[in-house]
Amino acid sequence: MTFSLVARDSGTGAFGIVISSSSPAVASRCAHARAGVGVVASQNVTNPALGTLVLDALAGELDAEAALKAVLAQEKFPDYRQLTVVDANGSTAVHSGPNSLGVHTHLEGEAAVAAGNLLADESVIAELLGGYAGSTAKAFEDRLLDGLRAALAAGGEAGPVHSAGMLVVEDVPWPVTDLRVDHSDDPIGELAALWALWQPQKNDYRVRGVDPTRAPSYGVPGDQ
Repeated sequence: MTFSLVARDSGTGAFGIVISSSSPAVASRCAHARAGVGVVASQNVTNPALGTLVLDALAGELDAEAALKAVLAQEKFPDYRQLTVVDANGSTAVHSGPNSLGVHTHLEGEAAVAAGNLLADESVIAELLGGYAGSTAKAFEDRLLDGLRAALAAGGEAGPVHSAGMLVVEDVPWPVTDLRVDHSDDPIGELAALWALWQPQKNDYRVRGVDPTRAPSYGVPGDQ
């Protein structure tokens, strides 16, 4: 009921995730990223706590594989969980429990992991990773979205998807992009539209947090 891609941008060190599901509000439960540390998707029969625990383990200087193993060793129901990890060095790790739903698979690439469950076909995950890796877009977010679009074009889930999200962290403690479509008949299309709205404003909002004396105007009534 979910397909996702986690990745590290080698050019900037940013971490990002795109995700879509037939369930509502998938990104609120499954997308986890921390600047300078890593990115995690915790999905299938989701335990949202696992994402934070893996990031904490990565922050404690474990690599992706060791962090994933350490967290799964403490998890009561690992057979139901599907997790993907990319760490600060671009190393990857993945776990797809045997009780993952329906057609499920995963694929590791260069500083990226794609995984899904209840898929229309296993090829969806290869297209998800390939769409990202083969994208020539300049912005990391655009490349992530190219992967998501490729997965949808390849069949996506076994049924229609209704939610999608994109989360990106860079060199500040907060997400520089955190966009969600919690329920829609076209969540990936609406997510792309949100990114088109956010992209030209993204750096302005970063500047407002770092140094408000250099912050550009919001352009709303009452703002000087």
